[in-house]
Amino acid sequence: MGMSGGGGEGLQSEINVTPMVDIMLVLLIIFMVVTPFLQQGITVALPKNMNNPDVDPNIIKESSIVISIPNDGEYYLGKQRVAREQLMEKVDSLLKGKNIKTEQDRIVYIKSGVGVSYGDVVNVINEVRKLGVDKIGLVADKKKKGAVVPAA
Repeated sequence: MGMSGGGGEGLQSEINVTPMVDIMLVLLIIFMVVTPFLQQGITVALPKNMNNPDVDPNIIKESSIVISIPNDGEYYLGKQRVAREQLMEKVDSLLKGKNIKTEQDRIVYIKSGVGVSYGDVVNVINEVRKLGVDKIGLVADKKKKGAVVPAA
């Protein structure tokens, strides 16, 4: 009586998928909202490279030193905006505070936007080299297969 559907047939043996679909939709919305916040560093429009080298897995580590230059005159160290005058001082303090086991761990990555002047990037590279860093990683987007590179 209480559980029967009125026809005296007893319990239903079919699975009600409506609550499961509701839960999956809520999870989908949560993942869609959270995913943009998982991005590391500052968003920079990177230049496209000519061939696809392997991505260095160390660049996404929290301990890696990444200098971002999204526009001329804008400098970021990780996610923090830094004035040009203080940039090398902060990089030096990070290098000294970093637990360096081998020379391979002493690397600085530079992400530069497409519109940034070449001179700004070269100046940053020279300043990093003055700190005694021999390995500098320049970050570029991967070229998609089948993409045509326009002639300059």
